[in-house]
Amino acid sequence: METNGFTSLNSGLWLNAPAVIGVIGLFFAIFFYFRVKSLPEGNETMNRIAGYIREGAMAFLFRQYQTLAVFGAVVFVAIGFALGWVPAGAFLLGAILSLLAGFVGMKAATYANVRTTQCARSGNKPNTLLVALDGGAVMGLSVAGLGILGMGIIYSTFRDAANFSNIIHAFAVGASSIALFARIGGGIYTKAADVGSDIAGKVIENIPEDDPRNPGVIADNVGDNVGDVAGMGADIYESMIAAIVAAMAIALTAPGNLLPSLVAAGGETENRFAGVILPIALSAIGVVVSIVAIFIARSLKAMNPAMVLRLALIFPPIMLGLASFIMMPLWGITQGVTISVVAGAIGGAIIGLVTDYYTSSTPVARVAEASITGAGTNLIRGLAVGMESVAIPMFVVAAVAWIADHYLGLYGIALSAVGMLGGTAVVMTVDAYGPISDNAGGISEMSGLGPEVRAITDELDAVGNTTAAIGKGFAIGSATLTVVALFSAFNMEVNHARSAAGLPDVQLLITDAKVLIGLLLGSILPFIVGASTMLAVGKAAGAIVEEIRRQFREIPGLMELKAEPEPKKIVDIATKAALSEMILPGLVAVVVPPVVGYLLGPAALAGLLAGSLAVGATMALFMANAGGAWDNAKKYIEKGNLKGYKKGSDVHKNAVVGDMVGDPFKDTSGPGVAILIKVMSVVSLLVAGLIALR
Repeated sequence: METNGFTSLNSGLWLNAPAVIGVIGLFFAIFFYFRVKSLPEGNETMNRIAGYIREGAMAFLFRQYQTLAVFGAVVFVAIGFALGWVPAGAFLLGAILSLLAGFVGMKAATYANVRTTQCARSGNKPNTLLVALDGGAVMGLSVAGLGILGMGIIYSTFRDAANFSNIIHAFAVGASSIALFARIGGGIYTKAADVGSDIAGKVIENIPEDDPRNPGVIADNVGDNVGDVAGMGADIYESMIAAIVAAMAIALTAPGNLLPSLVAAGGETENRFAGVILPIALSAIGVVVSIVAIFIARSLKAMNPAMVLRLALIFPPIMLGLASFIMMPLWGITQGVTISVVAGAIGGAIIGLVTDYYTSSTPVARVAEASITGAGTNLIRGLAVGMESVAIPMFVVAAVAWIADHYLGLYGIALSAVGMLGGTAVVMTVDAYGPISDNAGGISEMSGLGPEVRAITDELDAVGNTTAAIGKGFAIGSATLTVVALFSAFNMEVNHARSAAGLPDVQLLITDAKVLIGLLLGSILPFIVGASTMLAVGKAAGAIVEEIRRQFREIPGLMELKAEPEPKKIVDIATKAALSEMILPGLVAVVVPPVVGYLLGPAALAGLLAGSLAVGATMALFMANAGGAWDNAKKYIEKGNLKGYKKGSDVHKNAVVGDMVGDPFKDTSGPGVAILIKVMSVVSLLVAGLIALR
């Protein structure tokens, strides 16, 4: 093996390098955190408002963590008795790291928002961009750093354990289940506050967005953090872990005829080893690449903000592809790995660009124009845009899967998902930049800083809206590839267990009644989760509207700016709604797979996963892009781009109605469905050995 370089990969250096690189990522996260904290905070009013936002955000997280602690304890005990206490500990580690990433990132975001506003007061747009970007980098590097640190620790500690498969599967379940609750809970909170505040303020009272008289504005700004920072961070963290674990699981359990030849002149043992370590090594390289890309983006701060952020998203796929092209020969690994990784990275970039088009270009203008004839035509056009937007991304996912499968089989599909998520830190940095800029604009408006400050924050916020839409498309596309890989890993895990018991393999035939039953059951679940989250937002938003109207009626002098609103009551309504309504979707994802597998067997569970994947992936993209189009159509009118119509007109109000429908579409239900299909897949992978003989 010395001659082909494989021993350099099979060395102590690369066995421990991922954990070390994870620590390096966290070091840079800490660096950006303290850099942001060292910047000027602004005047007393700005700090008071920022304090309300920070207090509300952290109060929500602590109450959410209390709820999740009960869930975590129950699952920990269940895994401990079913699979052993080491896998149970891995589950806890995955969950804790997910929570920690969200906590650190949101803490940084709630410090960066007011400092971004203060920088905008100076009139220096490049530095304002830099502050928001640095705040987002804390989240991005925390997510990627903690993810690769956790996987590195698990691998270096337990790689020789007999139950290594169960350990990595449990780690992924910990990350996935927490991500589901965090994303859905945060999404319900942020959209209930947003929709309720908009209805009471813009539609009923006809006052501007972020008006300090509106008690829902603070809750709305809190929601940006708990949904789009902490929730999205847990989502991307989970995607990264699930992609790595899917590739590792296939390498561990693939029968000899499906195990790709990765190592030149290597046997089955060498190929399995390489297949297990490669996804971790590539993800570690992705962290290094992301750090470089963040510093390159920072150096371009004087450019147009939209161009800076787009370049930040483009750099990692290019650099990761080059790094893989250089490293594979040094490790004695086939360049089929590079082709699979690059296919995934390019596919992610294309999905991002398509999402950008449908949420910021001609389709948005058409949705805005449809508002002229009423809210109904606005809704019809937005729905059509969302449906149309699904086609190209799904085709791209299929093409990526075909290319990767051609070179490395099912393992290649898993590696393409790893490649798509190679720039996780940058994707999350750019995504977290959005709510920081949005908060900065809200603080500016509520502090009365004037139009020149708001002009800077609005421009940065507009760019953030576009990059947030790109991030959602990217997350859903990577989720689809990851679930395809996890589905394959589940089937291999089942047959591996059956082979050990001397039983024949499960054949997944479309004519098998159990597979068909599973397909039908799986197709229902995304609708159940989508409906429950939409209803949750609607119910909570209605309660918030009533409370805001009560405050307008009963607080003397509020509308004349002679009295302060009571934002804590709105925060409390949104928090209670989010924590109570996130339970059902979470239980669906965690409980349904083992129940179906136990009662109907592995073939039915495989059908369940396939049905939920086909329906869930398209539904999630449809919801995310339709919501983005409605949101930006409203902003298109507000900027005066629809000639003859301006902010406050009936046409604008029609667009606001579309945005109110689109908000839970794009920020609650769509992301919730995307995580649902991932959580179901990793839970199924964890219980595969337990239900394989049914």
